[in-house]
Amino acid sequence: MATQSGKPILQKPPGYRDPTLPVHSTPKLPPRRPILPLSLKQKKKRRSCCRICYCFCFVFVLILILVISISTLVFYLWFDPKLPVFHLQSFSFPRFSVTAKPDGNYLNVQTLTRVEVRNPNGKLTYDYGNSKVEISTTAGGDDEIDFGSTKVPGFTQAKKNVTSLKIVTKSTDQLIEQVAATKLKRLHNNKNLKVKVVVRSSVGLGVGGWKMRPVGFNVICGDMSLKSLNSAMPKCTINMFKW
Repeated sequence: MATQSGKPILQKPPGYRDPTLPVHSTPKLPPRRPILPLSLKQKKKRRSCCRICYCFCFVFVLILILVISISTLVFYLWFDPKLPVFHLQSFSFPRFSVTAKPDGNYLNVQTLTRVEVRNPNGKLTYDYGNSKVEISTTAGGDDEIDFGSTKVPGFTQAKKNVTSLKIVTKSTDQLIEQVAATKLKRLHNNKNLKVKVVVRSSVGLGVGGWKMRPVGFNVICGDMSLKSLNSAMPKCTINMFKW
């Protein structure tokens, strides 16, 4: 009869794995995507909406520019708009006197000017606003001597029309220097006094019952002597979009 061994049976430590047993690999779970907070999701949606809005605005502006460009081109090809033409028709002094007084020299002057306005367009009318006309001369020296200013009421000019504007200005008891007074009298007597006429106004185009917004312009008829005006009708310079 066999006897049992006196050695105690050793216990396996925790976590012990028998190397003789087959190893079974456990399947790995796919990595979980991080859950974004709700605020980030809303930001992405807002960005997407903003991009769509920007694209829509860009396309709209592009189409608008294209339509305006085509309309402007058709307008110019069909109507062939031309600027109005201004001529200094005549100029005279109904009154001109330089009086020497103890306290200085005084100028009293009245001018009569006629400006011819021509509309060269055959399909367009012109609508002029109220105009301000200034008359002066630089014959007295570097500074201009004022011959007065006046206002001309606005008017509508028909197609292929020629209109003559009568302009009257005056300046009373204007104090001037002795040198300027002497020079003015001499130039006035021999008709070599040069005058400058400036017209400040606005004009708009009209097609049928439709009128364009008026734009400002300046007309300058400058440095014309009385002697040269008797033999020619000089053309004035027009500057659009200026006051």
